[in-house]
Amino acid sequence: MDPTRVDIVVYDGIDELDAVGPLEVLRSAVADGADLDVRLVTRLPSRQVTGTFGLRIEPDGMFEPGAAGVVVVPGGGWATRADRGTWGEVRRGDLGPMLARCAEDGALMASVCTGAMLLAHAGIIGERPATTHHAARAALFDTGAQVLDERVVDDGDLITAAGVTSGIDLGLHLVERLVGPAAAEKAAVRLEHTRVPTHRTWTIS
Repeated sequence: MDPTRVDIVVYDGIDELDAVGPLEVLRSAVADGADLDVRLVTRLPSRQVTGTFGLRIEPDGMFEPGAAGVVVVPGGGWATRADRGTWGEVRRGDLGPMLARCAEDGALMASVCTGAMLLAHAGIIGERPATTHHAARAALFDTGAQVLDERVVDDGDLITAAGVTSGIDLGLHLVERLVGPAAAEKAAVRLEHTRVPTHRTWTIS
């Protein structure tokens, strides 16, 4: 497992900003010298993934459980019960075992928006504190999670972010954890984004 590698798992029907938000934040840190390898990956070989609003995304490669130290799962399509999106991915069940293996191997697992539902149905969240898009909070609660009304929840090796634009906050928090506070602040200034406090359930020793 490469601790400097961040895989953002993309699939048809994702909310574009769920993936692009953290991608831009993390790659802006790379442009400033951070030792990170940030990739968009798909479960199966694919030349193109199409988002909820039609954006065509060209992935960097395939999702390989055990390869990345950080795995980010975007959401999209849950509230509309769309076949293309998180709802459809949960029903098909193909991604779940791959995500579970990543968690078992010790990867830092993160989600944006209803990507939390994929983590929950993969057995990764369980009764732990987490957040998601407001439209999916009841469903996340029904899986057994302790649902918090927070922008970003950091539970150690599990980080969840709330609605769509919170992917930017997740990206900044990941930069802070992986690179340092100065790098996160620099990225926030470039984006002209006001940082929000992360809800931490653990203390850095």
